Amino acid sequence: MQRILFMWVVLAFISAVCLGFYDVSKKIALEKNRVVDVLTISVGVSALFLSVPLLLSRLFPEAMSGTYAYVPEMDMEAHLFTLLKSVIVLSSWIFAYISLKHLPISVVSPMQATRPMWTLIGALLIFQEHLNGWQWIGVLLAIGSIFIFSFKSHRRHRKDPNYQKGQNRLYYICLALAILIGACSGLYDKYLMRSYNHNAVQVYYTLYQALMMIIVWVAFNRKSSIFNHKSSIFTHHSVNHLGVIVLISLFLIISDNVYMLALRDPDSLIAVVSTIRRGGTIIGFAYGIMFLKEPEVWRKVLCMSGVLAGLICLAMGSI
Repeated sequence: MQRILFMWVVLAFISAVCLGFYDVSKKIALEKNRVVDVLTISVGVSALFLSVPLLLSRLFPEAMSGTYAYVPEMDMEAHLFTLLKSVIVLSSWIFAYISLKHLPISVVSPMQATRPMWTLIGALLIFQEHLNGWQWIGVLLAIGSIFIFSFKSHRRHRKDPNYQKGQNRLYYICLALAILIGACSGLYDKYLMRSYNHNAVQVYYTLYQALMMIIVWVAFNRKSSIFNHKSSIFTHHSVNHLGVIVLISLFLIISDNVYMLALRDPDSLIAVVSTIRRGGTIIGFAYGIMFLKEPEVWRKVLCMSGVLAGLICLAMGSI
């Protein structure tokens, strides 16, 4: 039993590391690109990658059925539930990308990391999950550290003489919507992973997202909108920038796959998995401090230390 428990914790930590590099890759890609371009290309690349095991599973079902990459068929009900997941995730991403483009990564990453707090509330109320002492300490340490930092960072930005009240309020609203919708997605994931194959869900929800983003991309290129920016990835950027967007897809595919695999374990707790997964914010902290030279270094280091201590407590309580 301990080995099983340890495995889903390890998978959650792997997902966290990949998610951290995913956030950094998004920040780099969004510096000179439109949100809609980055999101469309990254989702499209993910769909292309995941279409390979899907096609192989359909063309050579007997050979693929015994492998980890096998994608089983789903009935209409499963497809409808997966389509709903695509809508939920894509809505969260659109709001998250808008906020990430216009706010510092060391502000966006920790605020997004408060998502487990809302997931925890849902897990306690909906799934009646029960945490042990170490797990409670870990959750409170991680989420508490992030919340305190986020609150103080928001107050600092309001005191900035260059602070544009109306505009920044819009980006913070987008960030809040991304967090709340993302929390709903986490709770929905637990239901899906208890009912359907994780490979099938990941492949099909990514394909549905790609189709929806193509429609969104076409619509936003026909009319000016909040996504518009002077530079476009198709006219001003080199292959290096496209490479970063490909990295977004790769990190997300790995992060989502091991995350869903962790949730398939009947002993896994969505409250714990979500908190550990969002611990990848430490990578965003480090990148902002080391490469972007963002301010408030010591405050961010203290926050990272609190998050790390929380993750250690979660691991101790889950092994």
